Amino acid sequence: MAPKFGTSGLRGLVTELTEELVADHLRAFLAACDPGTGLYVGRDLRPSSPEIAASVARAAGSAGISVTDCGAVPTPALALAAMGAGAAAVMVTGSHIPADRNGLKFYTPAGEITKAEEAAILAALGTPAGAGGPGPATDSSAGPAYVARYVSAFGPQALAGQRIGLYAHSAVGRDLMAEIFAGLGAEVIELGRSESFIPVDTEAVDPATRQQLVDWASEYRLDAVVSADGDGDRPLLADETGRVVPGDVLGQITAAELGAETVVTPVSSNTGAEVSGRFARVIRTRIGSPFVIAGMGQAPGRTVGYEANGGFLLGFDAAGPAGPLPRLMTRDALLPLIAPLAAAKAAGGLAARVAQEPARFTAADRLQETPTELSRALLGRLSDAVERADFLAALGLSELAVDITDGLRMTLADGRILHLRPSGNAPEFRVYAEAETPEAAADLLARGLAHVRSAVDAGPAFPGRREA
Repeated sequence: MAPKFGTSGLRGLVTELTEELVADHLRAFLAACDPGTGLYVGRDLRPSSPEIAASVARAAGSAGISVTDCGAVPTPALALAAMGAGAAAVMVTGSHIPADRNGLKFYTPAGEITKAEEAAILAALGTPAGAGGPGPATDSSAGPAYVARYVSAFGPQALAGQRIGLYAHSAVGRDLMAEIFAGLGAEVIELGRSESFIPVDTEAVDPATRQQLVDWASEYRLDAVVSADGDGDRPLLADETGRVVPGDVLGQITAAELGAETVVTPVSSNTGAEVSGRFARVIRTRIGSPFVIAGMGQAPGRTVGYEANGGFLLGFDAAGPAGPLPRLMTRDALLPLIAPLAAAKAAGGLAARVAQEPARFTAADRLQETPTELSRALLGRLSDAVERADFLAALGLSELAVDITDGLRMTLADGRILHLRPSGNAPEFRVYAEAETPEAAADLLARGLAHVRSAVDAGPAFPGRREA
């Protein structure tokens, strides 16, 4: 995969993320965006991340920018520290994609870069290097400040009596998560720690991991299992039975617990926010946090944003049960873990709290190593109503409505939803399903994914095509 700069920053194969390429994008970022008081740099636990972070620091230093090395920290912890200091930030991470890939996430002092800033950075590529400057300073306070944010807002008894399994794997925030949940009163049992990088996609949890969560919940008599993706901006939460709670359901619950008035979420999230009637307005966007942030900027009052992957953005200064919870305009994994678990105490358990939400459930998966041109070719064919009808007929389905805000989102005659979309930052084709039960969503996803795989493999003569 050739390196690509887009919604999630710069991503590509490690072998192609050369010092020159990294430096070019870093100089372009500094030329296009005001870095404020300097640049904070963080990284995940991939083997390639320390050297790429060093490349970022060298390039910033050569541009005369003051650099602060925060070490291995979650993305939201880095963003919180940088914004608090009035500084820009770069997180070295490939998020949930495999370890042979990596990337850079860019933050201005105001938060994640916008689509307009993305365009300006691309236009500034080729900015010449400067004469050089001092080496980076180190600062280890980002992690402790992130811990204090949640312990002070929710209090030391928020999760008292709960037995929480922490699926540590190779998440950069695993030790901070253990500290936070213990600080909230939970008994924490660490599980599955790995010194090798494991690409955990919280939006498409593989069957083996799902079974492992079920086994852990039973073996250790857990109230829940918590985890996050590699850089800590997407949550993973399983209930007392080990069943994964979808990220958009976590978003709905968290928004409600915080008293949000407006919810901003992509078209890939389930329709429970609208069905619940709890929010004054629900704004739908394209997929990606920059689009969610743009939507939040247009909404008044107590506004939050979340994605189907569970990443949660707090757009107002909220009040936690024990103290203030300041706004944080970047995806965060901890708030949509803590708020539902705190609410679960009064509901009689996490599964019971989830059951209070509207019966709209999503499931998602992806075809990996699918060239983007093949994915786009399939969507191009399906833009034709006859082709689309044939595609659905092969699954025994028919269409009620279509939304092309981002990819192809088909509302079916039975009220279920099938959404097809090429990934914007990896050679993957994503498939989303929504239905009235988790089982129905999983069944629709499995059938839809298999049919998409056949269609991609078949090319123009995809299964179900009606011959003239």
